[in-house]
Amino acid sequence: MTALTPDIVLKDHTRIGSAPLTPELRFHLADPQSDLWRQEEEALIAQGLPSPFWAFAWGGGQALARLVLDQPELVKDKRVLDFACGCGVAGIAAAKAGADLVTGTEIDAFAVHAARANARLNDADMQVLHADLVGCDDGWDVVLAGDVFYETEAGAAITHWLESLHDRGALVLIGDPGRAYLPKDKLGIAARFNAPRAGDLEDQDVGAARVWRFSAEPRGLPEMD
Repeated sequence: MTALTPDIVLKDHTRIGSAPLTPELRFHLADPQSDLWRQEEEALIAQGLPSPFWAFAWGGGQALARLVLDQPELVKDKRVLDFACGCGVAGIAAAKAGADLVTGTEIDAFAVHAARANARLNDADMQVLHADLVGCDDGWDVVLAGDVFYETEAGAAITHWLESLHDRGALVLIGDPGRAYLPKDKLGIAARFNAPRAGDLEDQDVGAARVWRFSAEPRGLPEMD
């Protein structure tokens, strides 16, 4: 069995397409005609491919991207972090909206490779680092975090970190449909979006995409239907 590499996966098992909420952007997304994406996670790991979350434009990332594209003043001329960027949808949108510097981060090498390829595909000036920045502060003006609340322990650490960035003055925007580990008691909904799923492999949460921010009564960002 030939081990999968980032280049092989992008070349042979993705197709270039757009996500429902960001039709103006393009990404290397899971090709529904490829049997690779229907394999069990254990089979993918055996071929050297970690969980391929980066091959899908999840609802939270799409919501963040749509918000900054519609309201570019949120990121224009600012330093933006796209934390756990996945395919890079939010960071790429920020770059297209006029951010001064966009940094995406991922702990998975396949995701880093895909996000860099997607940035090139959209002619977006975005650097992507293979790093875990939880607990770090590089002085970002805006922090975008899409679809990161999947586990109890990790969610608690991310919440504490993002809240500390908010407390020191960063605009922290969280894209999430409202998953179980999202700290909803600390957040308010800043924007809502609705979009149809693009296909069988698309994120089922796209139809309930939301953007959240710290504080029960968010100011400055209108709700968007």
